[in-house]
Amino acid sequence: MRRTALLGTLRHPARIVPLGFLAAIAVGTGLLMLPVARAGDGAAPPLTALFTSTSAVSVTGLVTVDTGTYWTPFGQVVILVLVQAGGFGIMTGASLLGLLVARRLRLRDKMAAASESKQLALGDIRRVVVRIAAFTFAVEGAVALVLFLRFKTGYGQGWGASAWNAVYHSVSAFTNGGFSPHADSLARYVTDPLVCLPIVLAVIIGGIGFPVLADLARRRGSPAKWTVHTKLTVLATAVLLFIGFAGYLALEWDNPDTLGEYGVGGKLLPAFFSGAMPRTGGFSTIDTGALRPETLAVTDGLMFIGGGSGGTAGGVKVTTFFLLAFVIWAEVRGEPDVSVFKRRIGHTVQRQALAVALLGLACASTGTLLLLLFTDFGLDQVMFEALSAFGTVGLSTGITGDLNAAAQTVLVVLMYVGRVGTIAVATAMALRVRNRLYRYPEERPIVG
Repeated sequence: MRRTALLGTLRHPARIVPLGFLAAIAVGTGLLMLPVARAGDGAAPPLTALFTSTSAVSVTGLVTVDTGTYWTPFGQVVILVLVQAGGFGIMTGASLLGLLVARRLRLRDKMAAASESKQLALGDIRRVVVRIAAFTFAVEGAVALVLFLRFKTGYGQGWGASAWNAVYHSVSAFTNGGFSPHADSLARYVTDPLVCLPIVLAVIIGGIGFPVLADLARRRGSPAKWTVHTKLTVLATAVLLFIGFAGYLALEWDNPDTLGEYGVGGKLLPAFFSGAMPRTGGFSTIDTGALRPETLAVTDGLMFIGGGSGGTAGGVKVTTFFLLAFVIWAEVRGEPDVSVFKRRIGHTVQRQALAVALLGLACASTGTLLLLLFTDFGLDQVMFEALSAFGTVGLSTGITGDLNAAAQTVLVVLMYVGRVGTIAVATAMALRVRNRLYRYPEERPIVG
């Protein structure tokens, strides 16, 4: 009886994704601890292997050692496979859990969900997985081809090096992994649009989410027929990309250590690239450690929000953040309902968005406090590091490798929780929705 109950608990949809990621991290850690995975003598220390494996599976990109020099080609392949598996698993798991939630909600309230139901049913699991795989490899292949041609013709790299760097960066970009075999990330390509723009495009496409991409493909040319989720995600993505671009351009315009050394036209590409990466891309073409405090603050906010639901991006998700913005707007205006694109948002969804946002804030705040306790770095640096880990971004001011074991362990937990936590929490709450047969008397505490 107990064994049956335990198996039932482990098979709960909201627990499958977290357990799967734990298993992948464990396997990756074991492989990276093999002597053949390290370029130097002996095997990698357990914490280094665990940190790298967690960062790869959670498609974060934070590293305590240089990927290109510390790990052998075998170790780098292991990291790339973990990044690919993590990104594919995130998109597949989140999409399938979303379908499960939508299916259950349709059964509970067919009329209310008819206008916003997902286009796929539970019986189409195989079709979902195949489509996600095909789309993933198509985007990664196209980006890799462009990068390969550029590396081969523009930088004189050999056939093998061009192919390796192209595949590594394309996979890492689409999955929002942020891993690069270069010690300087992409700083050597800072003014090259043929390298930076394909990578930014892959980051955006991967982070926007498969449900949105499927809806866009199915109803292309007809935005009026998009679901509210698609409209909200596309709008929020455009707004955040502009905020990131404008913020970096304005705040770093005359900073000699970042954008100040480039001419007027030369500032646009690195500003756009840098402004897009906090959506959890994780690559950098300018020195993140040299950013001004104001720019770090803007980046902190973008990292916390993240990208789209069902995509490879992390954070609390753009739909969560912007739904709460609409809730506030409705409350300010005294509206009885929260309406988005002429659709009413149910109270259950509002509560779920609030719970996800507050839990995310609690995790990031706790991580920041622990890093302050365990290290001597300032608040700006440790908050940036904590939000980068929780948002699975991978950007760093340069302190990751200097953190002690306790601080690195905190980041490992933040990366894992930030990657699977929002998916698991949101799904668990949605699946637990039920109707009570009674309601308590209403009372209004004083708020504010």
